[in-house]
Amino acid sequence: MGSSAGAGAPGVAGAVTGALAGIAGTRPRPWAPWHEGDGGSSRARERFFEGVLGLVGSDAPWGEAPGAVRAGVLASWERCRARRLSVDGTALPYDPEFVQEERLLVASLPVLDRLHRQLLGSRVSVLLTDGRARVVERRAGEPDLNRHLDAVQLAPGFGWADHEAGTNGIGTVLAEGRAAVILGSEHFSEAHRAFACAGAPIRDPFTGTIRGVVDLTSRRRDAHPLMAALAREAALAVEQRLLEQYSLGERALHDRALRSLGAVGAVGAGRGVHGHRRRRTSSPGWTAPVQHTLGSGGQGPGDAGGNSTAERAPELSGRAPVDPLPGRASLGPPPGSDQHIPAYHPVDQHPFAHGDAAGRVALAARDRLALLWEAGVRIGTTLDVAQTADELADVALPHFAQYATVDLAEWVPDGAEPPAGDAPAPIRRSATRTLRPGGALVPVGAPVGYQAGSAQGRALVGGRAVLDEEPERMVRSEPGLEQYRMGSVIAVPLSARGTVLGVASFYRSLDAGPFRADDLTLAEELGHRAAVCLDNARRYTREHALALTLQRSLLPRALPDLPAIEVAHRYLPAQEGVGGDWFDVIPLSGARVALVVGDVVGHGIHAAATMGRLRTAVRNFSALDLPPEELLGHLDALVDAMDQEEGELGGIGIIGATCLYVIYDPVTHHCTLASAGHPSPALLLPDGSVGFPEVPPGPPLGLGSTPFEAVEFDLPEGSEIVLYTDGLIEDRGQDIDVGLARLAEALAAARPGRDRRPEALCRAVVSALLPQRPRDDVALLIARTRGVSEAMVARWPVPMDPAAVSRLRTQVVARLDVWGLGELAGTVELLVSELVTNAIRHASGPVELRLLRDRSLICEVADGSSVSPRMRRARTEDEGGRGLFLVAQLAERWGTRFTSGGKVIWAELTTRKRFAALAAPRREAAG
Repeated sequence: MGSSAGAGAPGVAGAVTGALAGIAGTRPRPWAPWHEGDGGSSRARERFFEGVLGLVGSDAPWGEAPGAVRAGVLASWERCRARRLSVDGTALPYDPEFVQEERLLVASLPVLDRLHRQLLGSRVSVLLTDGRARVVERRAGEPDLNRHLDAVQLAPGFGWADHEAGTNGIGTVLAEGRAAVILGSEHFSEAHRAFACAGAPIRDPFTGTIRGVVDLTSRRRDAHPLMAALAREAALAVEQRLLEQYSLGERALHDRALRSLGAVGAVGAGRGVHGHRRRRTSSPGWTAPVQHTLGSGGQGPGDAGGNSTAERAPELSGRAPVDPLPGRASLGPPPGSDQHIPAYHPVDQHPFAHGDAAGRVALAARDRLALLWEAGVRIGTTLDVAQTADELADVALPHFAQYATVDLAEWVPDGAEPPAGDAPAPIRRSATRTLRPGGALVPVGAPVGYQAGSAQGRALVGGRAVLDEEPERMVRSEPGLEQYRMGSVIAVPLSARGTVLGVASFYRSLDAGPFRADDLTLAEELGHRAAVCLDNARRYTREHALALTLQRSLLPRALPDLPAIEVAHRYLPAQEGVGGDWFDVIPLSGARVALVVGDVVGHGIHAAATMGRLRTAVRNFSALDLPPEELLGHLDALVDAMDQEEGELGGIGIIGATCLYVIYDPVTHHCTLASAGHPSPALLLPDGSVGFPEVPPGPPLGLGSTPFEAVEFDLPEGSEIVLYTDGLIEDRGQDIDVGLARLAEALAAARPGRDRRPEALCRAVVSALLPQRPRDDVALLIARTRGVSEAMVARWPVPMDPAAVSRLRTQVVARLDVWGLGELAGTVELLVSELVTNAIRHASGPVELRLLRDRSLICEVADGSSVSPRMRRARTEDEGGRGLFLVAQLAERWGTRFTSGGKVIWAELTTRKRFAALAAPRREAAG
């Protein structure tokens, strides 16, 4: 069932078509949408409940009997009225503890799972009931649909028998013993008129009794005729799995019974045909049909008039596919298609008797369904264009063709869009399969061309499959084909969403006999299924490339060369899609450096974009010189706000991202880190020992439940800090502790004396832990610590006396002369004077001045105050207030960072060229 009628849903039709392709491959004829023309059944329903006599049921196809009600629906209405059911509905029987039939569940669940995946996001639900109409399983393709299903009690445990729930797609199937479609006003209950449902019975392969029902339900206006075909084919697939549950001996007896009745059976590995002959042995009162449709529209021998074979014996529509019959050269059309099997085909021996003509139709249909079922299972198992092309060629051999090729436009494997203009795109060979020795005639990747009038050329131009039995034309299009003795070829254009992707060619040898016109339908169906899968793979390739390009553009293109550390990194994208792993190296004040690694949940463009937003946020917060735990707190609040914004706009959200933030100080060799749900880093010490510091993991970003905690420790110079994402240590078949142990072993293998450069360690770790392409994306960052020599650091305690500034300037100039920077004395004197004077006047003690010479000259003044200075522009008449403004003009960078004992105001001069440019005008002004 479904919910109240909504807007039309062309997307549902596409989803149902795709799911149908994944089960059995029925090729329906064009239909009008089911939500059109409902007025006839509505008027008939009104007349029925008004007690109008003479209401006649119609057996016309759906939507083709305006003003009439179908016979099966009318019979159900009569049963409901006889039982005095209320049209307003009654409470349905509910048994939450009913015993579920294990054999039915084992056979059905894989089929339901596949249907659910393929209908995910559509407005169609999939249901399974037992033989008493109790709902056993329910899968909704749209989350919102569950509420509407619950409202009408279409949920596990409720009974939907015809005599209790009225006319519906479950109980009516059981009452009639055949597939049924109930649309809108055809429901007996008023509460169900907003729905449309299609149900098909699941019969026991041996007894013929109905074991359950597969039902597809949607809102009335969301319904599509393919739902009926999908329900039937799903029931067929369940029946085949039920047959496979029987022992080999039981199936052998089953096959012998078929042979005793003259059925043309296929016995292999204990499997056999279980079509209408089976029903004849097991179902009382069942009569085998003796009629079949002729190619001209006439009737075959034994015709008794009346309905067609498919109408008189629904079993001839075929049951679940079985292994194709060996040696069969052709597969007939599916039941209900517009193609017809000729009344007579010459055979070498064992001609069919008149009574077996329907059996021949059934077997041909079964072979067709077997191949299409196999195609639905084997084609499109991945989103890789080349593999999908290989799967199409594989499926065609050996039962349909003896040589198969797949040629695609050269833009398809790259995931590109078709080029503009009418000029044909170059085509290259993508897959080849043959049963003959010698292999492919044209290597994969080689360009191919088609001669004028060839089957492939005509198929591409006409957009339809083409059958060609002229050997000379075949050889011209496929040089060397004469050695294979092929007698006919079917070329099928591979088209999806109005775009021609390429062409598939199926060749049949002279020994196997030529293709017939009936085989065109099957070839077109194979081509259609493969084209959809190929186009999906092409679009995925394009989206994957876009996501990968976006992610790589958001990751650091080149890490900075810093004196504090030597770094190497790796980023390995996931096998199934681009993820949100990221890393960064951020220079901080005082020659310190921040190492960052993070992981965003999910894959695709959204994960990559979220990663970019988080990386930018971390860099911005790091500019504030925050401690790791405070920075993660700000980032957590930002993620929470971003997630709420995404939720209000109907987005995916980003709660669950993790981050590890590490700060290393090369002067003190001190390391501080905090984690937001991220694994602890590994530490490789100079003596070769490996450890994992105990870091409070903290909650993932966006939860905001508890504050983050930091861990501090000293690291000897020459240690390696290894940051990574969980894809490096976690795997579906491996516990995280095993992954950590393997990482430790890989790092410990780099003993002292060996090459322990970060780049070499990266190669060793990736080789040891990731021998193949990872399932999840992996970010790895290895940093080797360096130290700043004590000779390059100068410290002076500052008395809280303005007179001390002059003595400090003299000491600073002397140290600059020792470092060979005497020409910068004027600039540095100004910086020291302003910073120290401000600290003495406005801050509290203790005050300390530190000069640090590395690749830049850093001047720092630390004090005991936690008040941050503020730069402002002094007015003309002001006597003071220009100190920080002067510092900003003299320094390349400047700022403030807070410590546990107060704050540090720092200024940095980066290059000698810059020093000279700033110092010259100052000296001239002073002179």
